[in-house]
Order: sequence, then structure tokens, then C-alpha cells
Amino acid sequence: QVQLVESGGGLAQAGDSLMLSCEASGLAFSDYYMTWYRQAVGKERELVAMIIPTGGTTVADAVLGRFFISRDNDKSTVSLKMTNLAPEDAGLYFCNADQPPWAGGYWGHGTQVTVSS
Repeated sequence: QVQLVESGGGLAQAGDSLMLSCEASGLAFSDYYMTWYRQAVGKERELVAMIIPTGGTTVADAVLGRFFISRDNDKSTVSLKMTNLAPEDAGLYFCNADQPPWAGGYWGHGTQVTVSS
């Protein structure tokens, strides 16, 4: 059974940093494209950052230069370092694991990030 468990969310003030982690089990982690998404109240889910099996990364323009994604294949973990947080970064952050043929993959339950101004 595949499981993705996110952690590290919480309450932060504008300008603070948080580190999110997603631990995967039940899958060949190193073969998967790992992506962080977020969803704010009343808004659609949006891609935040992705890291491919070989380590290349893609980061949304809204968080470029502030958020950094990394992976540890030995620990089956993908992390999202979030710096200089802003109120608009608040939301439920989800971890996704997917691979070709891109059938949707697996999702965690999310971790909540709240940012006060």
C-alpha cells in the first residue's frame, strides 16, 4: 500500500521560513516524479515545485527564489524549504508521486500552512 505523509506545516509570520517533508512508502521512490501542490481556501490546487528522478527541479514563478525542493532517495523523502513566507503562501500543501503514463499518481493528505502578516 502506497502512503505519502506530509509534515512540517504550521503557523508562521510573514518573512519566516518553514520546511515541509513528505515521506513515501510502498513505492519505488527513486523512480517517481515528486511534486508539491498547494490549495488555498476558495482557490484551485496549484503546482508549487517538482523534482524529477534525476534531481532536476521546476518551481512555480510565484515562489521562485523563495522555495526550494529536494529529495532524499535513501529516506524516500521529498522536502520543500519555504523562505520569506508571505500571506499568499498559506494553504494546504500536498505531496504527489507520479510517473509515466501520468495516471494521477498518489497523494498525501496534506499539511496546513498558515502565514500571518
